[in-house]
Formats: sequence, C-alpha cells, structure tokens
Amino acid sequence: MTQQLFILTGASRGMGLSLAQQLLRPGHTVLGLSRQPNDTLAAAAQAAGATLLQWPQNLARTAEAAARLEQWLAAQDGSAFVGGATLINNAGVIPRIGPLDESDAADIAHALRVGLEAPMLLTAAFLRATHGWAAPRKVLNISSGLGRRAMAGQAGYCAAKAGMDHFTHCAALDEAPRPNGARLVSLAPGVIDTDMQAQLRAGDEAGFPDRANFINLKEKGQLSSPAEAAERILAYLARADFGANPVADVRD
Repeated sequence: MTQQLFILTGASRGMGLSLAQQLLRPGHTVLGLSRQPNDTLAAAAQAAGATLLQWPQNLARTAEAAARLEQWLAAQDGSAFVGGATLINNAGVIPRIGPLDESDAADIAHALRVGLEAPMLLTAAFLRATHGWAAPRKVLNISSGLGRRAMAGQAGYCAAKAGMDHFTHCAALDEAPRPNGARLVSLAPGVIDTDMQAQLRAGDEAGFPDRANFINLKEKGQLSSPAEAAERILAYLARADFGANPVADVRD
C-alpha cells in the first residue's frame, strides 16, 4: 500500500471538507488545519482506513501555523510517505464587499493574512521541512479567476489571489533546478456553490456592480457543487504534467 501525506487548510467545511472526504483513502494520512475540527471526518477516516489528524488552528496567526507545521514535519520519517507529500492551501476569506476606500483596515489585513500570508508561510515551511525527502512533493494552492481578473468591490480578495498566483510561480522557479524539487501549481477551481458565493450574491450592488452576474450563475445552475469541484481538483493534482504550468485553471 502506497503511503501518502496530504496537508490541507480549511478542511472542516465547504470545498475543503469535500477535498478532505475524498482524500480519506487507505494508505493516506490527512492533516487538516481549520478553526474547528469536523466530527464527521473522524468517523469517515476510520471507515476508510485512513489516518486523520485535525489541528484547530487560526490561520490568521500565520507565523504560529507555519512554525507548528514545520516542527511537525521535521519530526516525521519522510521515507514513510513513499507515495509523496502534498500541501493544499485551500483556506481563504472574502473581506467586506465594496470599494477599497470604504473597507475596514482590520478586515483587509485579516483577509490578506489568511488568503496570502498563510499560504506563503506554510509553503515555505513545507518546502524547508521536506527538502531532504526522496518522495515526490507537491504544493497545490487554490486560487481564483479573480486573481487574474480585476473586479470592483473585491480589491482585497483579488489582491490575495493574484499574490498567490505570483508567489507560486516564483517558488516553482526556485524548485525547478533542485534535485527532487517540489512541483507547485496555483489552480483556479471554477465557480463553486460555497458560502463565498452566497456572500457575493448578498453584496450591495451600489458598491459591487458584478453582483447580478453571481446571482445569474446560481439561478442558471452554473455552479459546481463542492464535491464535484473537489473531484476535479484532485484529478488535476494526480496529472502526470502537474506543475508544468504553475498558474493554471482546472478547466484547462
């Protein structure tokens, strides 16, 4: 049985929960980082014959989260995970929807910490701690089309995802010449029926002119379910050419 390690942020709800559920397979060790653990995951892991660890972790405490992960990885026997080790940075938040000059400074700072600073620090910690591992290593950052297309009322979220795309590409260039360098991808997952979509549909149209477009996506049934999106993301992760394009779209 091939042993693999998956580290997943935002694993307790939404698409992160669906990713965690689908990763619970025999031989898999799944480490989930979320504000609150999910009791149903524990039962699912036992039924699937998978190993599950759930860390209650506020990802806005970025340095704490990264140090905790690095220390844990340093204590692991990398040779045990012959099938590979993967970090999936999935967690993110949308700050208050509206023009930048009407935004709350603390709200923006929180969104950037969770959506950009935490993935960046966790990626750095993962790469350092697994540098000597012989198994394949991957980093999958869940991005968004809004990281590649500006939208009024969404400066904080767009900035976080654009930053995620760019740091992923930079780190991929760092890893490319190294022996057993990690492969990294910042992946746009498509439009998904999550709490974030509900937030966008509930935005004030005066400060968010694209609100009607998000309402239409829901009404016309054009949103993927979290389970469907997770299945496509994990299929992309398993592709032989994963990492060939560090900034990608799951629909490519």
